[in-house]
Amino acid sequence: MNEPVDLAAAVSVLDTARSATVLCHVQPDADTVGSGLALAQVLHRRGVPVRVSFAEPAALPVSMRSLPGTEFLVPPARVPAEVDVLIAVDCGSVGRLGSLRDRLDGARVSLVLDHHRSNTRFGSVNVVDETAESTAGLIARVLDAWGEPIDRSIAHCLFAGLVTDTGSFKWARPGSHALAERLLATGIDGAAITRTLMDTHPFAWLPMLSRVLASAQLNPAAARGAGLVYAVVRQADLTGVRSEEVESIIDLLRTTSEAQVAAVFKESRTAPGLWTVSLRSHDNADGTLGVDVARVATALGGGGHRYAAGYSTTGVAEDLVAALIAALA
Repeated sequence: MNEPVDLAAAVSVLDTARSATVLCHVQPDADTVGSGLALAQVLHRRGVPVRVSFAEPAALPVSMRSLPGTEFLVPPARVPAEVDVLIAVDCGSVGRLGSLRDRLDGARVSLVLDHHRSNTRFGSVNVVDETAESTAGLIARVLDAWGEPIDRSIAHCLFAGLVTDTGSFKWARPGSHALAERLLATGIDGAAITRTLMDTHPFAWLPMLSRVLASAQLNPAAARGAGLVYAVVRQADLTGVRSEEVESIIDLLRTTSEAQVAAVFKESRTAPGLWTVSLRSHDNADGTLGVDVARVATALGGGGHRYAAGYSTTGVAEDLVAALIAALA
């Protein structure tokens, strides 16, 4: 049984903030950025000095640059060493803050707002709802508990997190559609937001997909017979494509009917031999629970949800594949 989520604890911290830093996770997606920018807008209208940042990459992905509130984004070097309240959004562990993890030490209080089951509760106050489909959905509930209205700009940011973390509502949970209807009622263009975030790619995406998907491998015996499909994205494959293009590969691999587990090994653009690994799985056809990739990712130094997780690692691709297969055993 999950413990009740203490929204009042989050409200208490936010309501007394004299200055605030909001940190998103490395390689940010629209859930962490949308959640962070939504919070920043609310804090700003309450007169609280606020900054939002993430450790890497150096620039916000192009698909998210139309989100309201980007004026609060600052590079890591401009994140102050000391702040009254530090808020980590959509971060399951301190490692997901990257080089900005040291800012925790300079905060009077640190607040973690997240929905990952593997969350390590690294803040002084932790409000984690693993039943939430997105951190954006949790933020909406915090704002309601705080008595702060959700206007059109804030709704835009929250919808961005909601639509991406539910895969355009393919993985919606009870309440997801009700929240979407509420956000859309503010006048935002949900179709345009979704298209910008998920369905717009440069031409270079197509040849990259051709190369990477041609390298995909199927191991039907992996994960105790559940099967593994995986692909490797090397530095040479990254020319001309954005991080969001690379992240899209996992959603194509996961459609493979012969494998319950999908994995994409992504080499760093700047550090050869440094990799991030995305994992996905799903329920069995009979409705029983499928492979818990959060358990696997946690064992390999990462974390996430039962059916969507990831981790970072170093080494040679062939060895990393072997390590994953061993962890799935």
